[in-house]
Amino acid sequence: MKMLLKHRELFALYLFAFAFFIVFKYGPIYGVLIAFKDFRVIDGIWGSPWVGFKHFEELFQNADFYRLLKNTLLLNLYMLIFAFPAPIVLALMLNEIRSRFFQRFVQMTMYLPHFVSWVIMSGLVIYFLSPTTGVIAEIFGWFGAKPIFFLGQKEYFRPVVVASAILKDIGWSSIIYFAALSGISPELHESATIDGASRWQRILRINIPSIMPTVAIMFILNLGSFLSANFEQVINLINPVTYETGDVIDTYVYRVGLQQFQYSYTAAIGLFKSLVGLVLILGANFTVRRLSRGENGLW
Repeated sequence: MKMLLKHRELFALYLFAFAFFIVFKYGPIYGVLIAFKDFRVIDGIWGSPWVGFKHFEELFQNADFYRLLKNTLLLNLYMLIFAFPAPIVLALMLNEIRSRFFQRFVQMTMYLPHFVSWVIMSGLVIYFLSPTTGVIAEIFGWFGAKPIFFLGQKEYFRPVVVASAILKDIGWSSIIYFAALSGISPELHESATIDGASRWQRILRINIPSIMPTVAIMFILNLGSFLSANFEQVINLINPVTYETGDVIDTYVYRVGLQQFQYSYTAAIGLFKSLVGLVLILGANFTVRRLSRGENGLW
């Protein structure tokens, strides 16, 4: 009680976060029950009949599910390969800028797209990539090349999604890495400079190893949502022509669950995604701890 009274302001702030997780994270777990029922709104969750693993059997017997799973895995794999390292590289570059004014200007410019909704951002992407009025089409015309309808050809959809995601969130995602770089002791760089290390050597031998714990944690957290695509981004960019390569689990759940009212079936899909995410987090954390000899990881 003495500690509670002494730090009452901190505990008061903690209560808001605690309430948020209880109401929006742990409370909805109760609704997982409908994945094992034929849910009817009139009967409610407890009144609906139990069907066991019926919806999971339908899920794994659905030929469309494997196409959706393939699209989701490939899209997230591309995100992990290209979008995940991008803010790390940006933070390393910003850290090497000597002019504080220019550094802050670049940071502010790169942060701004994060605060723009995907509805607006997707509209800009569609406009820029238009084969008739888009900026990209104009650039192609300068070199005598034929414009490409990027969002009208299925093979270009995933690169467009990855590139637009990087453009929107690279600045915001780099904040945590830039903060980690700011915490590196200047004495390390001074000692390395005295020993004759070049700037590139100091980046490789000091900066990158120093932020690896942060990189490891962010990597583990990213794997937890490996089966979750950015729904707002994909739903605003996708069209019937690009369904073959762009239709992911989240967009399928939206169409089937909300538009066709198959709540139990889509709840089974959501539970499957959560279980896969849990396995990936546990596996990634175990691997990172083994490779770092217990120094890095979430726990």
